[in-house]
Formats: sequence, structure tokens, C-alpha cells
Amino acid sequence: MSALFRQVTICGVGLIGGSFAMVARRDQLVERIVGLGRGQANLDVALARGIVDSATRDPAAAARGADLVMLATPVMTFPETLQAMLPYLPEDAVITDVGSVKSWVVNALEPLLGPRMALVGAHPVAGKETVGAAAAEAELFAGRRVIVTPAARSTADAIDRVEALWRATGANVERMAPETHDAILARASHLPQIVASALAAALADERIDGRAALEYGAGGLRDTTRIAASSAEMWRDICLTNRDAIIAAMGLYRGALDQFQRAVERADPAELIQLFERGRRMRGRLR
Repeated sequence: MSALFRQVTICGVGLIGGSFAMVARRDQLVERIVGLGRGQANLDVALARGIVDSATRDPAAAARGADLVMLATPVMTFPETLQAMLPYLPEDAVITDVGSVKSWVVNALEPLLGPRMALVGAHPVAGKETVGAAAAEAELFAGRRVIVTPAARSTADAIDRVEALWRATGANVERMAPETHDAILARASHLPQIVASALAAALADERIDGRAALEYGAGGLRDTTRIAASSAEMWRDICLTNRDAIIAAMGLYRGALDQFQRAVERADPAELIQLFERGRRMRGRLR
């Protein structure tokens, strides 16, 4: 495949941005890869691993020559990051992102764009609890879903090229309206994170007869709380920028938890079986 962009500047060379850069370099999807970051230590790792061609903490230097900008920092930093780069970007630059929230991003970024710039949101549903350039891996997106969320400032050409980039990583690409994406991901991704983190927080200091309850959890507790190790900053921003959909999802979960509580309080074996079976069937549908 010939290069789809001359230069991509990746703002935040972490798990997602770094993994994308590794595929882009390996398959020559872009001619040049520049990393923009806040911490020099992480940028040094990205350089040492050959993830990027160059790395800088200066938005102006990172912007020059970038016909594609990929925002891969915490969501609420997107506007500030893009604004710092705008005066130095080519006038026809394409802006994309890898955030887990889309409507807020569209509303925050579209007013900032120059008249010839395009915005194409994307969300690779391929996260892990590990962070930083050291966690990046070229096969992260293979067989995974990437949701592209066109909006008013998405041109047909920009959509086609962004989708082609993601298909080249081995991902399964689909389009979705930003608000539909946010409602679905609030239930399928954001709610599980909150549940895992709430459970971990609830048990953090729980002691029974002097013994730490968490030390007796074995595999079940480890599996259920695995994603609680994820970036607190990233998840803070997701909760603040997808509030309404997350609140609705939490209400859905609270209703199910209340059903369990009532069944336990009533010592109702039939309802308990029904609830556990319903959960087991759903778990069996996950791929």
C-alpha cells in the first residue's frame, strides 16, 4: 500500500498511539511519524523502540508538516493540544483521535478548525490496562473493532483515508453516529470500568477479624478488577465528557444489583438461579 499521509503527528505516544505508529511504520502507511508528548521519559522510550521518527514536547515543532494529527492524550486535553498546534499545521490537515467519547470531542474541536481542515473521529476498541510507549504492540488492533464517527466537518476523502489506515492495521472498521457511539460505549466499556474500580475501591481497606479481604480473592477478584489498573486521568476525562450516557448506564447496573440484593434478602433460590443464568448467558455471548 502506498502512503496515505505524508506525516502523522501522534499526540500521546502511549498504548494506542504507539501501537498505531508501529503498524504505520511497518507497513509504510505514512512517510513520517512524529511523537508529541508531555513527558520526555516516555518520548525517549518511543524513540528507543523505533516507534517514531522524531519526538518533541513542542506543539509547534510537532505540527509543522503534519497532514494528519492523531489525538491520543486524555480526552479533555484535546482542545488545548490542538489549539497549540493550529497556527503551524498545513491548512488542509486532517484531525483524528482515538478517544472513547465522541460527541464531546466533535463539539469541542469542530469550532477550532481552519476552513479547509477535516475532523474524523475514531475509536479503536482495543484498550488494555497497560500504558505508555513501552506497552505499544503492532498487533494490538488485529481483529479488533475500530469505530469511525463522521460528523459535519468530516470530508469524504478524509473519512476514506482514515478508514483505510485502520483497515491496514487488521482492524474491523465500522461507522457510527457520535451520539450512538457514546450511548453504546457507556454500557459496554465505561460502565465495566466504573464497576471494576468501585469494587476495587470498596475492598481496598476492608478487613475482617484483622485479615485483608482482598488477599482471599484469588482469580475471580483479580479478573473482575483487572481494568481498575487503568489510567485514572483517562477515565476521569471519559466520565466527565460522557456524563449523561454513563449515568444512564449506571442506572441500568444499579437496577440489576438491586434485583440481586432483593433476591438475597428474600432468600429466593428461584430468582437467584434466574439472575445468575441470565448473567452466564450474556457472558457466553462475548467474543
